Amino acid sequence: MKKRLFYPVFVAALAVYTLLGARMFQLSAADDRDDPYEQLELFTRVLERVRKDYVDGEKLTYKDLIQGAMKGMLSTLDPHSEFMDVSKFTELREDTGGSYGGVGLQVNVRDGVLTVIAPMEDTPAFEAGILPGDQLVKIDGRSTERLGMNEAVKVLRGEPGSKLVVSILRPSMSEPKDITLTRQDIRVYSVKDINNRREFPVGADRLGYVRLTQFGEKTADELEDALNRMESQGVDGLVLDLRGNPGGLLDQAVAVAEKFLPKGKPIVSTEGRNRAADSQKRASGRGKIRTLPVVVLVNGGSASASEIVAGCLQDLERAVLVGEQSFGKGSVQNILPLDDGSALRLTTAKYYTPSHKVIHEHGITPNIVVPITEEEEMAIQLRRIPGGRTNLDDALQNYPASQRGRLRDLVISDADPQLERAMDLLKAVRLMSKRNDEKSSRKAQAADTVR
Repeated sequence: MKKRLFYPVFVAALAVYTLLGARMFQLSAADDRDDPYEQLELFTRVLERVRKDYVDGEKLTYKDLIQGAMKGMLSTLDPHSEFMDVSKFTELREDTGGSYGGVGLQVNVRDGVLTVIAPMEDTPAFEAGILPGDQLVKIDGRSTERLGMNEAVKVLRGEPGSKLVVSILRPSMSEPKDITLTRQDIRVYSVKDINNRREFPVGADRLGYVRLTQFGEKTADELEDALNRMESQGVDGLVLDLRGNPGGLLDQAVAVAEKFLPKGKPIVSTEGRNRAADSQKRASGRGKIRTLPVVVLVNGGSASASEIVAGCLQDLERAVLVGEQSFGKGSVQNILPLDDGSALRLTTAKYYTPSHKVIHEHGITPNIVVPITEEEEMAIQLRRIPGGRTNLDDALQNYPASQRGRLRDLVISDADPQLERAMDLLKAVRLMSKRNDEKSSRKAQAADTVR
């Protein structure tokens, strides 16, 4: 009897042992496949093979290859992680720092030609009369035909006081014109008024408007100055325009949001793989807290820090959002400087609004959706360009002939359906508030009469 029981038990035990052994082997094999030393050895073999056999290998350095590999490695993670070499990291610090040495030109490659997007106000390029749409055919005698945007930016920037010559061509010119510019310290302002300036006028309706172009190191201070100017003119309603704002620094987003929130209110939380690093930002209660009605404008170009501010004010019912769905870039990138002056930008967490809505890949949905046509958006951009109205004919040359008439009408008429809806909403809120105050006053008077 015991013998008959022994064999089934033995066979079952052997089967379990075999299965467990197979599983352990699989895990071990998986661990071997992810062995860092084995993969580093493979990387080294590839590195040396490239150095030895690549046709132009004598022009390569180990630094070039290693940095190229790091750029490739970071780019496979997500669209926002990247390896920044020394020059790119320096540019990032200049852009967020708010100043750099240059001539004040925003450029891009359009149809294969280096083209001026806009000259910045009060800069050498603006004062020299360079217009949106001007083509930069040469810089210091060097053709820009094969010059990429990043390389062009490096050439245009430099030590304040140094000179450079740009050759520009516009539709009204028969041949390029040389203009000598002297670089100066360019201050990048991130807070603008309705006229793309920094004057912040308040009209007879006592409604204010302020646009944040990005969240740089001085954005909160610039906004404070703008609010103070409008308050001195009796503002009692505000449009905060975050359309086309790609984001920037988290601490500045928090500092902007808390200008409209009482102390202790949640603004944003971050959650990542390292849960010990999770955090929640709350309003500090420092400085003046504004209680006036606020409408926030957002669109598909509003991302990151813009979505944090918009989502926070919407969740806490401190503002009404008008416009279109925001971009949906709600991940946290930490900048990790390296010893050689380069840096890693690494995604480490995701942002959540006060109600724990995830921003990443979802975006923020406005309370009131107001679609806008592509031509209306083009017209808004044209009005924002310095000199866009004065030199409208030249600026319109950069657009298809079939659109120019319609764009001209939209620019001249100041068409902006989203801003118009925001202003109407503020007027309605003010009217309701006034009626509520009157009702409260009548009730108080009636109570006094009864007494």
